[in-house]
Amino acid sequence: MNPMEEVIIDKVVVNIGVGQAGDRLTKAAKVLEMLTGHKATNTLAKKSIRDFNIRKRLPIGVKVTLRKKDAMEFLQKAFYVKDYKITDYSFDKHGNAYFGISDYTDFKGMKYDPDIGIFGMDVAIVFRRRGGYRIERRRIGSKTIPNSIRVRKEEAQDFLQKNFKVTVVR
Repeated sequence: MNPMEEVIIDKVVVNIGVGQAGDRLTKAAKVLEMLTGHKATNTLAKKSIRDFNIRKRLPIGVKVTLRKKDAMEFLQKAFYVKDYKITDYSFDKHGNAYFGISDYTDFKGMKYDPDIGIFGMDVAIVFRRRGGYRIERRRIGSKTIPNSIRVRKEEAQDFLQKNFKVTVVR
């Protein structure tokens, strides 16, 4: 196989949506920092929703983006929590995978803290090939990425089965 056609993990995004600014948001950021070892970034509301008292550009969640070694280490922990199983519908047609974890205390070494409370999180895994993505980002002559370069759903599933011993439940 051509090494430039290898499937790799581009990034892993861990998100906690709180829905409100304030104390719960800082607690959610603390949880993400404990789990990943990285500083959390606030996510902002895209539009105002009057019924929920949410204004546009109000911080309503936190996220952390992990790459390379940090992403692999976090995925090992996350798949342990999910019993090394992921459903087939967790993959989109471009090979990206999404799943949720209901409570941060399910991770090894994490204990319930009554000051923090209970927080669940969403995990998004973005796959890509080793080469071929520059054509979309280059300044002169940029083009869309052809389907032959994009990662397919089956390739992403094979990658997780081979590298993390994850079973895909159909």
